[in-house]
Amino acid sequence: MTIPPQELKQLPIMADESTSKESNCRSGVHSSSMQLTRAADYGLRAMIHLASLPDTERALLPQMARATSAPESFLSKVLQSLCKAGFAKSHRGQSGGFEILPSGRCATISAIIQAIEGPVSLNVCTGRDAPCSRKHFCPAHPVWLEAQAAMLAVLNARTITELAESASALAHPARR
Repeated sequence: MTIPPQELKQLPIMADESTSKESNCRSGVHSSSMQLTRAADYGLRAMIHLASLPDTERALLPQMARATSAPESFLSKVLQSLCKAGFAKSHRGQSGGFEILPSGRCATISAIIQAIEGPVSLNVCTGRDAPCSRKHFCPAHPVWLEAQAAMLAVLNARTITELAESASALAHPARR
């Protein structure tokens, strides 16, 4: 992973930090740290933007930063990860910019997240490289495995091309 850990800041856990957890539970509002990093979110936005461009068109970093509402310097690092994974390509020079590669068009949400963050794991015990010593007697372990499988099924169900087509339909409702 090429993005320094200090830059992989999580999105805010709670909208209002002054609200107690107890009142949040009663009101049905729950806090959670199970969120994508900003890097993964920006990476998905960038790939959707690139996939929505005509095949031969390239996007410059400032244009992509505006389109994704991401800071240029941070987006640049995210795009480096996507290029390294083979989903996008950067070109230097006057006709430079970023373009999506065929592998990026057919990449799933999960593949994009993994290119930026590494393996997607709901809990430490569900990771491939982290055997769980408690799994034989932990009543939560099967629940984590089921939730992990469900999450990955959803993240693997949609490609970047499908998301770009959905974005286009939302932007142009008359074309539906």
